[in-house]
Amino acid sequence: MKKQNKHLVKLILAVLLWSVVIPMWGQDESAAGYITVSGVVKDKQSRKDLEYVNVSVPGSNIGTVTNSDGAFTLKLDSAKYIPYLEISHVGYRNVQVNLKPGNLDNLKILLTPYTNLLGEVIVYANDPRYIVEEAIRKISLNYSGKSNMLTGFYRETVQKGRRYINISEAVIHTYKTSYESRETARDRVQVLKGRRLLSQKRNDTLAVKLAGGPTLSVYVDIVKNQDALLDMEGLDFYQFNMEEPVQLDNRLQYVISFRPKVILPYALYYGKLYVDYEKLSFTRAEFSLSMDNKAKAVQAILEKKPYGLRFKPQEVSYLVTYKEQNGKTYLNYIRNSIRFKCDWKRKLFSTGYTVLSEMVVTDREENNVTPISNKLSFGQKDPFYDKVYEYWNEDFWGTYNIIEPTESLEHAVHKLKKQSR
Repeated sequence: MKKQNKHLVKLILAVLLWSVVIPMWGQDESAAGYITVSGVVKDKQSRKDLEYVNVSVPGSNIGTVTNSDGAFTLKLDSAKYIPYLEISHVGYRNVQVNLKPGNLDNLKILLTPYTNLLGEVIVYANDPRYIVEEAIRKISLNYSGKSNMLTGFYRETVQKGRRYINISEAVIHTYKTSYESRETARDRVQVLKGRRLLSQKRNDTLAVKLAGGPTLSVYVDIVKNQDALLDMEGLDFYQFNMEEPVQLDNRLQYVISFRPKVILPYALYYGKLYVDYEKLSFTRAEFSLSMDNKAKAVQAILEKKPYGLRFKPQEVSYLVTYKEQNGKTYLNYIRNSIRFKCDWKRKLFSTGYTVLSEMVVTDREENNVTPISNKLSFGQKDPFYDKVYEYWNEDFWGTYNIIEPTESLEHAVHKLKKQSR
């Protein structure tokens, strides 16, 4: 069990002294031959915006997720007939939205919560660890036995207080070998195209960078990467409890919470696992790094800092979701949030920072895929911001699907573009 947590903690912060970078202009890319569907997803009862909702084209691998405003956009091939979209979210009934010409923009989609789940159907309610063990044993059956090439959209932002100081994003390819071995040695990430914006304010004296950001799609895929969390030996470190069941994709899910029950030389996690009731496949995981011992937490996430800077971790959390298609379950979305405070010795006040990274799988190919070479792959220790150079020009993504920016992010982009002129 010596490998436990080794990969997750490699997704580390590199806090460096600031250096000025001059952005480069990229070329515009037109995107003819597609239609764009846009809308917002809300709770039918409360009218609250719903974030991280799956929006997909049934019978295909195309999809995206809603942002924290509940908004989404999806680009579809205009040459193909697509009658409807499917909308799904944990705790809600699936909805199919008909696509009618002339009525593709600003769709208002309301999801109805499930309210009548029966706890009596939980057969193994007194032994949640058994369910987790069985789900681990069934990974080779429930997940793809073939190599896959995922197309995804990756976004990384850094905030100082509430102000954005760094925004970067990219379209990536992720090559994954079969889930049967649960090894990641040959899995690779390649950045296809990306863009970035940087604050030019002089009082931004720190550069906050996340090492290996896009490799989230490899190392935080907890089902594929057995060293991350779901290791049989590592289960001994946790206490498991059964929570109230929920629905996801119109299927009943066990919800199993876990928390550390031992003290180790490194920090452990606490959170929840969602397991399909019939298939015993992992469909969702929400977990956070334990902050009980701040020194262990610092060791887990901090790679480098200037002399005299004090680093105080506040939160490291992950959300990983999976989606079933044609009898198999595939990686769908990953989100990582890191909050911390920094202050200099002899200074009274500290400054809060938030680093947010997220990746959504927007397409997938499972036949005749070619591995990504080492030369083209993104390094696990590479800061993502240093690897993309394009400026924030219009129509940058072309036909690629992305995560719709929130209103706050669009406002931040406008301000940063003005600063960089």
